[in-house]
Amino acid sequence: MLVYANSYLKCGIFGVSHFHKRDCHFSVKRTWSLTLLPGCVDARHLTRCIGVGYTNLSSQVMEKMGNSIVVKEYLQDFDVPSSYETAMEALSSLITRKKRGDKSSVGGKYGKLERMSEYLKILGLEAHIDGLKIIHVAGTKGKGSTCTFCEAILRECGLQTGLFTSPHLIDVRERFRINGLDISEEKFLQYFWDCWNQLKEHVTENLPMPPLFQFLTVLAFKIFICENVDVAIIEVGLGGTNDSTNVIEKPVVCGITSLGMDHTETLGNNLAHIASHKAGIFKPQIPAFTVPQLSEAMDVILQRAHELKVPLKVAAPLDNEQLNGLKLSLSGDHQFINAGLAVSLCKCWLQRTGNWENLFQNDIQEANLPEAFRRGLSTAHISGRAQIVYDTYSQSYNALKVSDNPCGDLVFYLDGAHSPESMEACAKWFSSAVKGNMKSLSISFKVECLEEVWGNGHIQHASKSKESDKLSKQILLFNCMDVRDPQILLPRLVSTCASSGMHFTKALFVPSMSTYNKVTSGASVIPSDIFNRDFSWQFNLQRLWEKIIHGKEVDTSLDKGAKMDTAKILPPHEFLYEDASHCNPADNNFSCSAVMPSLPLTIKWLRDCVKENPSVRVQVLVTGSLHLVGDVLKLLKR
Repeated sequence: MLVYANSYLKCGIFGVSHFHKRDCHFSVKRTWSLTLLPGCVDARHLTRCIGVGYTNLSSQVMEKMGNSIVVKEYLQDFDVPSSYETAMEALSSLITRKKRGDKSSVGGKYGKLERMSEYLKILGLEAHIDGLKIIHVAGTKGKGSTCTFCEAILRECGLQTGLFTSPHLIDVRERFRINGLDISEEKFLQYFWDCWNQLKEHVTENLPMPPLFQFLTVLAFKIFICENVDVAIIEVGLGGTNDSTNVIEKPVVCGITSLGMDHTETLGNNLAHIASHKAGIFKPQIPAFTVPQLSEAMDVILQRAHELKVPLKVAAPLDNEQLNGLKLSLSGDHQFINAGLAVSLCKCWLQRTGNWENLFQNDIQEANLPEAFRRGLSTAHISGRAQIVYDTYSQSYNALKVSDNPCGDLVFYLDGAHSPESMEACAKWFSSAVKGNMKSLSISFKVECLEEVWGNGHIQHASKSKESDKLSKQILLFNCMDVRDPQILLPRLVSTCASSGMHFTKALFVPSMSTYNKVTSGASVIPSDIFNRDFSWQFNLQRLWEKIIHGKEVDTSLDKGAKMDTAKILPPHEFLYEDASHCNPADNNFSCSAVMPSLPLTIKWLRDCVKENPSVRVQVLVTGSLHLVGDVLKLLKR
């Protein structure tokens, strides 16, 4: 029987205040000017240092300052490549697998975690990891959202926060957030080349350069230590036991989010094996929290906790009434589970570090949420999860800018769901979001046209009103990696949407623009070979879709490895508006779906269709892959 932890659970005192200093070995001479100097630059390597501390950044402050919070740095005697793309090329060279699922080919005599320890020693970071006062989070679903909630809550409590998550969608700097903001390009390059050069100097046959994720994990520790954060929230990359982040020996508290079937090629093909990997982040006698799990997974988690004498509690989902009229910033019912876990993790962290009484001094009843917690839960933001983007390019020819027609007729609903459970949650969110949008249309359509990629499922502000009786079409834009099982993902998506009365008019299957073996940025040049790829996987997806829709096997009669002629293969604009009830495959002419030649052409085609037919509003669900979601966001921002 599961016992829910009271949200006011007391944890053992960790014995530190959040006011602390650390040393950081920095291997170059440099002059700092202006404000926000990291408090850990080693004086032996500085020409001059102006010690200016951070200011606590609450949401109110951030609204005023936004992305203008930067450190102006003037480098002296510091020879780093000026091009950000050069750093991306260097990162790409660390990719040791051609595709996900392949085994890493790293040589040397060390195991993964032994290598991580060696890298940390080289950079002089090993002794400082414990000082980061880490919240370590593993799980299958919702670990990124849970970490994001934790960061926002603790930042609203006035703490300096560091957040490390993966993967990134557009730019690698998204993985490293300082006080809620992606690390600046200048700072990223500073820390990147410092780590790169030191590790390169110590490469041996037994200790090669770290693979990509190991390097990024080491870089995260470097950034957070040098930026003197009060708390580091670290999301596990894959699994737990053997994950690069598991070099953490003394976290303040650990969390495990909802578990499901994902990464089975690495973690095992049943929940028990997967749970064993996730519980591998538990440390002796360190408090841990999880959420309600299936018994197959919970039994393993409980056993691991018992072996290590871990005080384990099950965090109850957040009660909406605790928000006092505010809304969770991340939409979907499943986010109340993630929010409940985040609240438990943050309360435990504050209690163990001695900050709870300092901050709240028993002014509130422990059963209630502090105001700072509510602010964090209502302002946390993570891209690519239940995110809505109103595209106005077709009216203004300037993507994501307000035009004379204030309401975009092309709306993208982006969610990187790629497991059966997350696909079901995505379908419920999309159906609810579309229904809510239609309901508002039937009264008086009032919505904000976004000036930037924003959202997470909630419209944050309203602008100009516009009466509208437009016909809405729901379109699926889908791709998934070939290690996923679309025979589970697509039927789950269709059936869950159908149970809510939502049916897709069309489905578009498109290859992702990004590749597994290259790290790119938002400014990276779109590779030229995206128009000349093998589309056999997309045709397989189309055949499966048509089988789901028509209830029988459909043969596209296309050779495996077929290439597409981009000038001939794009469907006519009328295709988008054909009634789904007329879908009847004949002569291999599929009126319910299409394989598209490239993602850039697909976005352009959708914009042209909307521009040509202003009486229709097109609502596009982009899902199946975080890579696909990132590629779409990248194109929409250009």
